[in-house]
Amino acid sequence: MRPRLGIIAATAVLALTGCSGGTSDPQPKKTEGDGSPQTAQKAKPDKAVDPADISPEDFADEAKNIVDSFSAEELAGSLIIGTWSGTDTQTGVSMLKNNHLGGVIIMADNLPENPTPDQVKGVTEAVDGARSRGQPVSIGVDQEGGPVSRLSTGALPFPPLMALSATQDPELTQNATKVQGQNLTDLGFTIDFAPDADVTTGEKDVAINVRSAGDDHKGVAEVVAQAVTGYHLGGVASSAKHFPGHGRLHVDSHESLPVSKKDIKELEDSDLLPFKSAVKAGIPMVMMGHIGLPDAKTTPATLNKNAYTSLRETLDFDGVIITDALNMKAVNQNLNGGETVKALSAGADLALMPPDSSAAQQAVVTAMKDGDLKKADLVKKAERVVAMQLATAETQKALAEDSGSEGAGAAGAEDPKKVLTDVAEKSLTVLKGECSFEGTDSISIVGGAEKEKTALTKAAKEAGLKVGSGGTSVSLSPNTSAEVAVGTTAPWTMRNTSAKSAVTAYDSNPNALKAVAKWLKGDLSASGKLPVDYEGSDKAPDCN
Repeated sequence: MRPRLGIIAATAVLALTGCSGGTSDPQPKKTEGDGSPQTAQKAKPDKAVDPADISPEDFADEAKNIVDSFSAEELAGSLIIGTWSGTDTQTGVSMLKNNHLGGVIIMADNLPENPTPDQVKGVTEAVDGARSRGQPVSIGVDQEGGPVSRLSTGALPFPPLMALSATQDPELTQNATKVQGQNLTDLGFTIDFAPDADVTTGEKDVAINVRSAGDDHKGVAEVVAQAVTGYHLGGVASSAKHFPGHGRLHVDSHESLPVSKKDIKELEDSDLLPFKSAVKAGIPMVMMGHIGLPDAKTTPATLNKNAYTSLRETLDFDGVIITDALNMKAVNQNLNGGETVKALSAGADLALMPPDSSAAQQAVVTAMKDGDLKKADLVKKAERVVAMQLATAETQKALAEDSGSEGAGAAGAEDPKKVLTDVAEKSLTVLKGECSFEGTDSISIVGGAEKEKTALTKAAKEAGLKVGSGGTSVSLSPNTSAEVAVGTTAPWTMRNTSAKSAVTAYDSNPNALKAVAKWLKGDLSASGKLPVDYEGSDKAPDCN
């Protein structure tokens, strides 16, 4: 039994202290033997359902009824989250319909450049309408924030997890991820493949870095638990990634297979702590990473039965396990659907982004007929997946009713602009110099990429600063001499700056740069705390 979200924020932290709109019909359905929908026979509560009290386990019976109605083709497709190339939404809709997929993930190349929210909603609504009965459609997105923001201008500008960690404010972290979750719910998504539960090792960590909450395992675990709570209260199903931990591996699994020197048992009191806290927080999904392990150095964990067994047993996790994207180079791309069969056979419940979704579905059907995959096992997987989908639909329905009622509760209580401004201001971290800048009326930007220079110029002018050739020199690059250096990525990128004063905003979104401008003007004392140690980090003052 997974805990209800109303109490997990406190229990997750206590546990660590002691240890070393997205469906075509949001009303949950059950189906009769012929697969026709039938309204769920659930007693109507006397009061509105609290989103925090909704869990996949509440929908086990309805999920079973739906899955019992599946044909072999529908069963196979239900275990796949597909992807397509290009901006032709009908391609994705046809792929989903023709292959009975459990859902799709929407990537940046499925949207126009600099999309509007309405354009994003147009895509999700078309996908959502691809199925009218039975299993809801999962509509997923990789929207962590910071460098992993697939929706670009189509969603709220959200910072990476390291920025949330730098605020040292659990309530703000939960509120921020709730705001992000609600934004994604409003845009039509049901899954956000976040938060990143990896623990970074800093400068050598080429794949994760600011996507992680930091380099302290227990600290990261607390932030991850807060984020899981926020996402659920915002309406989306979240997914902790990349089990058993990618942060200490210095090879990008998009390009090749990283191999861990430690087995999962040896990681239990370190890299696994954030995943444990995510499970205690009631996360519905964990993503298996493309990571080689000592017992299988040439096989990614996504295809390694022992890795799935360890995840189930070590974390006592009974939710959905999804693979990392199967179209990444850490996985053989020439198996014509065989990669999906291997993943499901190893223990995955959902195969994410196989190279060819149609080939993957047909390969699973063939494997069932040949006995390489047991139908009974796939049925159990599908039941877990559908229960999660039904719970997400019910959560989003409850939030919609809540926000539409007088005195809106969880869904309407947070002002997104204020919350994201608070995150930007509380995360701004001084790397060198004083917590409060002496203040200036004008600046000159002398280094950095043109896009960021333009963005900082805009933020500075909005804050009342003059921007030109005079004034305080500000560089967005560690390689350009200036009086002040401003970092917009990982904090260690500024470790060699010669500037007397340096700050990091962790990101270059508008809110982050407005906080920088406010600090430059002398109207903001930076209070962020570095979530990582690196060579030169001892120069940072304690402003928290």
